Amino acid sequence: MEPLAPCSSLVDRFLEHLLVEKGLAQATLAAYASDLRRYVDFLAARGRDTFSEEDTAVLLEYLIRLRAEGLGSRSRARHLVSLRSLYRFLLREGVLAADPAARVDPPRIPLRLPDTLSLAEVERLLNAPAGDRPAGLRDAAMLELLYAAGLRVSELTALRLQDVDLASGFVRVLGKGAKERLVPIGSPAREKIRLYLEQARARLLKGRPSPFLFVGRAGKPLSRQGFWKRLQAYARAAGIERRTTPHSLRHSFATHLLEGGADLRTVQILLGHADIATTQIYTHVSRERLKELHRRHHPRG
Repeated sequence: MEPLAPCSSLVDRFLEHLLVEKGLAQATLAAYASDLRRYVDFLAARGRDTFSEEDTAVLLEYLIRLRAEGLGSRSRARHLVSLRSLYRFLLREGVLAADPAARVDPPRIPLRLPDTLSLAEVERLLNAPAGDRPAGLRDAAMLELLYAAGLRVSELTALRLQDVDLASGFVRVLGKGAKERLVPIGSPAREKIRLYLEQARARLLKGRPSPFLFVGRAGKPLSRQGFWKRLQAYARAAGIERRTTPHSLRHSFATHLLEGGADLRTVQILLGHADIATTQIYTHVSRERLKELHRRHHPRG
């Protein structure tokens, strides 16, 4: 085993390894560097300038200090990931004979439930684009389809004309990992898409060709950022005070299906989740909804 070098030089050696051999992006390297140098400063304040196989207690003390300084569980977990990577590297390089970080459990991260709108809020939001102006007809169709099919906003803006079959009531979606899925859509979405195609799309294109279903200026697909801003405006117009994003409608789609009796496997397929564990977050939402209904309506709730 090689003689122990100062902490700072070992951190530099580890960062060079991440850059040269792992090819990490500069932003990721900067995050690693920030986390590790903060830990080195913590050690230095205790008169330490070397890493040790006996650092388990020191790591636990460091995580406690981060919590006392106001860092949340996610930030502390990220710090621990950086430290674990460093200690594993030192073990592989023969600098240390054991990995003290292997015995440190990550902080428990509280379950973050997705933002979900109520049925009444969804109804108000979908009715917010009013009138017969081309942009309004387009936005009405986009909102309706986003909720009807539970799409990601990137999937929505990437749709092409041939991806929607109004006669059969299906939309073909290219999801993450270039995985394709067919999702049924109901008559409200089909009707709003039909109105948009008949009365608005050509007026937005102004004679320009475009393969995309939903278009903005110069025949280009409406950007995710552009749609997000318009959604925010419609949410305010609908009197929805909570945070509302395009993903809120995807979350609402899944939650309302489960509350209506759909099974988890069906929702997984419709959402395009590769792992059903990802879909299971919505069972927590449904249980929270049941608890809230019980609390509000049961005499002993």
